Amino acid sequence: MDLKAENISFSYNKKRQILKDVSLSLNSNQIVGLIGDSGSGKSTLCKIISGYISNYSGKVTLDDKEIPDKDYYPVQLIFQHPEKTMNPKWKMDKVLNEAWAPTQELKDTFGLKDSWLTRWPNELSGGELQRFSILRALNPKTKFIIADEISTMLDAVTQVQIWDALIKHCRTNNIGILAVSHDPELLEVICDDILYFKDINHI
Repeated sequence: MDLKAENISFSYNKKRQILKDVSLSLNSNQIVGLIGDSGSGKSTLCKIISGYISNYSGKVTLDDKEIPDKDYYPVQLIFQHPEKTMNPKWKMDKVLNEAWAPTQELKDTFGLKDSWLTRWPNELSGGELQRFSILRALNPKTKFIIADEISTMLDAVTQVQIWDALIKHCRTNNIGILAVSHDPELLEVICDDILYFKDINHI
């Protein structure tokens, strides 16, 4: 399966265009890295590809077909700051099960402890919350993961654990990953190919 973004352009206002004629593609058996400066528009592109922003020009397709916006969106975005994506009034079991109900084996693979399920989001660390975010995105209907700086705020050990578990799961289940980062060393290790944002954004 192929995910393509073709000639994507976007402006938040008339004075500043963020994206201009951006195109990229990846296959569901690939991990592609995207590297670029902070504030350059990478996160905006991630939101467009994963269906969070719709008022752009260009097109996003799966196997050359437009992605329907009803039912389940098969391109899932994992954000840098997981605490911003969770309802603070819900305990973690409800936060997780809102998306789907992962198996115990999968929860164990991502180091998610049963005791965390009865806690509130503000009672967990960033690394613990990010494990929930990743699991939420791995619904069996997911075909691609957009990982937007998902380990930037985490310590080195947690980074390794999270990326190792995510990559193994996605390789096994034929899920493609677009890994967005400022860290070239990380991308060199985990990716099959690396794109430089300045080379694909024609501002």
